Amino acid sequence: LRILNPQQSICFDKPAGKFPDVAMEWWPVLCQHCVAAPCIKDCPTKAIWQREEDGVVVIDEDMCVGCQNCGEACPYGAISFDSELGTADKCNICDHRRKEHLEPFCVTVCPTNAIHFGDVEDRESKVAQLAAKRTTHLLNEDEGTTPSIFYVFRD
Repeated sequence: LRILNPQQSICFDKPAGKFPDVAMEWWPVLCQHCVAAPCIKDCPTKAIWQREEDGVVVIDEDMCVGCQNCGEACPYGAISFDSELGTADKCNICDHRRKEHLEPFCVTVCPTNAIHFGDVEDRESKVAQLAAKRTTHLLNEDEGTTPSIFYVFRD
């Protein structure tokens, strides 16, 4: 998991501004579950694929040979290599929890309640209502990947 500051540079808990107007802002960069995910195209065994029903990009650990092509292809640096399993690994939006109708763990443990999960297309969902009230942003839009994770910056 990479952490970015508002300039989309990797950061390590560094405040911005001058005292007394000091603020700190960071964004967790997980798998963006891109519509045009380059990791899918670069996987030689087709171990990475996108589910049609919800758009989640999934890694089949049984098919993954650990070549790490997917990690190199990801412009977000969101795919890591699990040396114990010898396979690629990434956020799957806590698929195992969502099957039990639980929120992803990052939502549950976020101390500031800054992380939300839901279907932005469902107007009744909490994330759709948040997105309607605030300006949303996508990371690295110029990469042409069409990410599915939305960020809301401070006003």
